[in-house]
Amino acid sequence: MFTGIVEEKGRVLEVRPGEQSMVMRISGPQVVADAAPGESISCNGVCLTVVEHDGQSFAVDVMAETLARSSLGRLQEGSPLNLERALRADARLGGHVVQGHVDATGVVLERRPGDRWEVVRISLPESLSGFVVEKGSIAVDGVSLTVSAVGGDWFEVSLIPTTLEVTTLGDSPVGTVVNLEADVMAKYLAAQLDALLAGLEARLAQLEANR
Repeated sequence: MFTGIVEEKGRVLEVRPGEQSMVMRISGPQVVADAAPGESISCNGVCLTVVEHDGQSFAVDVMAETLARSSLGRLQEGSPLNLERALRADARLGGHVVQGHVDATGVVLERRPGDRWEVVRISLPESLSGFVVEKGSIAVDGVSLTVSAVGGDWFEVSLIPTTLEVTTLGDSPVGTVVNLEADVMAKYLAAQLDALLAGLEARLAQLEANR
């Protein structure tokens, strides 16, 4: 589990593609300072397992499901990534609960600069439209952000100077594909409501049949 508070902006050092997977080596001296093989690091919002590290960089395996769901397959040598170590049980939850399980990708549609911030509009896939609400939380490339506005097929976030400086979102132009993870609490609530409605419909059907 993560918080969406980026610790370090790393960089892809090597990509070794396979038939349906790939191995990446990523620079990240801060996040691997106390890492061990088997531990998790969020890479642009994707929870990946450290295979091995040398104290300055680490290697991860990226499977077919991850490539299909996320933008990691678009990364090349030199691409920057947002990095965050898994949350310790005694640490502050500075952002929101982020699992590192990307739901879908979106595209940066527009950037509107303010005096010290930027409003960024991102496309919203239909599959996530029910989970994104104004003033709610969403993870974009692993960054915990507050939704400032929502349209039918888009949402907006406002990036403060710190976010612009320390994450990749400060340098993501229009057209950039970004990883999206909806708030897990919204997903659980939607699942419970769906189950409740299904149960009610089944009960009503049973009552109707027994008339």
